[in-house]
Amino acid sequence: MEKSDFVEVNVFAKPESLTNVHTHYCPGCTHGVAHRLIAEVIDEMDMRGDTLGVAPVGCSVFAYNYFNMDFAEAAHGRAPAMATGLKRVNPDKLVFTYQGDGDLASIGAAEILHVAGRGENITVIFINNAIYGMTGGQMAPTTLLGQKTTSTPLGRDIEMHGFPIRMCEILSQLDGASYIVRRSLHDVAHVRRAKKAIRMAFEAQKQGIGFSMVELLSSCPTNWGISAEEALDWVKDQMVPVYPLGDYKVHPALQKT
Repeated sequence: MEKSDFVEVNVFAKPESLTNVHTHYCPGCTHGVAHRLIAEVIDEMDMRGDTLGVAPVGCSVFAYNYFNMDFAEAAHGRAPAMATGLKRVNPDKLVFTYQGDGDLASIGAAEILHVAGRGENITVIFINNAIYGMTGGQMAPTTLLGQKTTSTPLGRDIEMHGFPIRMCEILSQLDGASYIVRRSLHDVAHVRRAKKAIRMAFEAQKQGIGFSMVELLSSCPTNWGISAEEALDWVKDQMVPVYPLGDYKVHPALQKT
């Protein structure tokens, strides 16, 4: 076969909703996977020019550099409140927050509860890696029992630290919530399911049926002290049994979608 017979085929294309900026995330972290899924969905919905993102303090603090769309920076835990204001004055826009577990389930616990309780028509992408990532690997509300962190070197203890908090189970009980699901990013099949869930959450917002949240079990090999490959297995073997994957609340209007 002559060299001229080869045809170059483009099998990869970066979503237009992502910039060309290198991310600051650690090797093996699945934040990048989550970013791409969100960007792909927004491109497929042709909503890039009508999307407003909100990121708080945490590993996602520089998200506005990575998404090629309008973005706002919120104080730690306050992204849902800022998103509420943005959506109320821009009801035709697609508004979403991108939050970690330390941010959403700890300092921002009251924010997320009341936003969901009011049925604010926004979407939350919740990254759960069971630890505080940016600030040094301390225990988060989602840290597993027995899990060692920089603030629990002997492992999380029930009597001293209490139990992990499961946000999907809590928020799904609120009347204002329309779509609450938990997915994982530990392998290709689950990544595909995560993308479908993100699309459904945005569709819920477009239909105006209330608050939606997609929780994504994510890896943090740096703060867990293991390799990237081991971290994905840890999500599957350790996190999924504690945080069962599934649909916790799906509005009837979405069940027909």
